[in-house]
Amino acid sequence: MILRATESICPVCHRVIGASLYEEDGAVYIRKTCPEHGDFKDLFWSDYQLYRRFETLDIRDTTAQHASPDCPFACGLCPGHESSTVLGIVDVTQRCNLNCPVCFAGCGNGDKEPTAEELKAIIDRLASTNAAGIQFSGGEPTIRDDLPELIAYARRRFEHVEVDTNGLRMAESADYCRAIESAGTSVVYLQFDGVNDGVYEKLRGRSLFELKKRAIENHRKAGPKPAIVLVPTLVRGVNDDQIGAIIRFAIENSDIVRGVNFQPISFCGRTHYRANERITVPDVINSIEAQTGLLHRDDFFPPSIMSLMLTTIGKPAVGCHFACGAFSYLVINDGSAEPITSYVDMERLAAVYKAERRIPLTAALRSIRLEFMKKLFVSLLKSRAYKDLSSMHFKLIFIGIMHFMDSYNFDLARLRRCVIHYGLPDGRIVPFCSYNNIHRQC
Repeated sequence: MILRATESICPVCHRVIGASLYEEDGAVYIRKTCPEHGDFKDLFWSDYQLYRRFETLDIRDTTAQHASPDCPFACGLCPGHESSTVLGIVDVTQRCNLNCPVCFAGCGNGDKEPTAEELKAIIDRLASTNAAGIQFSGGEPTIRDDLPELIAYARRRFEHVEVDTNGLRMAESADYCRAIESAGTSVVYLQFDGVNDGVYEKLRGRSLFELKKRAIENHRKAGPKPAIVLVPTLVRGVNDDQIGAIIRFAIENSDIVRGVNFQPISFCGRTHYRANERITVPDVINSIEAQTGLLHRDDFFPPSIMSLMLTTIGKPAVGCHFACGAFSYLVINDGSAEPITSYVDMERLAAVYKAERRIPLTAALRSIRLEFMKKLFVSLLKSRAYKDLSSMHFKLIFIGIMHFMDSYNFDLARLRRCVIHYGLPDGRIVPFCSYNNIHRQC
């Protein structure tokens, strides 16, 4: 059953070709044909019913014009891009102190990197988009000795500043953790693939688990409110059996771990395509349910619903494609964990929000809408004791899944709604998945 027609790219030559998404045996596949390199078929989502549920819940708001006929090669952004920048990424270096076999960037050997002034210009450019936050990445950003200075510069322009790191330098020094924390880091995005060394030896080329724990402990000492998000790259047959253990590790360290953001493997950069290693968003959701018993598949929602949180603080709606990922929250109470759906009727909240957004709004009505959304959120809180609601506010663990595309499952409909954008030294702002598959030159 054909679900929709789209466009993709050939995994060999990267030319734009027609593609179709279709249901087969309860899963969603993408199929395309390159006139030179033949037919390609890949798993898109492993659960058709969950795909349709997310499609129904999706929130979409766009004033985009027609996309450039050169999409995705003319990214910059073009007027046809349907979503604003929510998270801006700045690669501060191509150098890295690991050589991971699953690096989607393929960085590590470059010796050229932007100057501090070039990076500050990128930060200013991203700030002008009204993005909700910025992330320093690479390569390994902590290799740069001036990273604290760049963090401080960014924090004067953004309320939310992330550092994406493998944790090696954090593990070496609690003083370094204090330096990046005091500079204004909001969240450390820590590479964290599992809870034993066998996983790291396969995915990162060396034993790292004790080092990861030491990095977390050092950062725990860094300041009054240090925060870490664990970021596992998931590969079927390698570490998908540790999904529940990673979440339990997060709960045990909920004083500092604010979330887990699972990233199913993307076959680009240094990673070679192996169909048997493909793991999709529904696979992760089902594994979370089976391995933890804490979250059910109905506790997860498309990431565009996070628009509800951003628009109430005057930031752009998320608007990314419903197939890009999923999210939920755990509420931690005295060591136990419950899904956020025990507290908030998320589906009704999304339905009312979608209906309200269909009404054309004048500038005078926008502030009224923000107050309306805040009151609506409160009204949909399920009946709980006040201290439980207070615990929900201060003890949330984000559980997210973000499946970045590669040239095999590439879907231009998804790309045009991308909200995670790289800022480049030449002034362009480029969507994450087109940059890493087409534009990146490490």
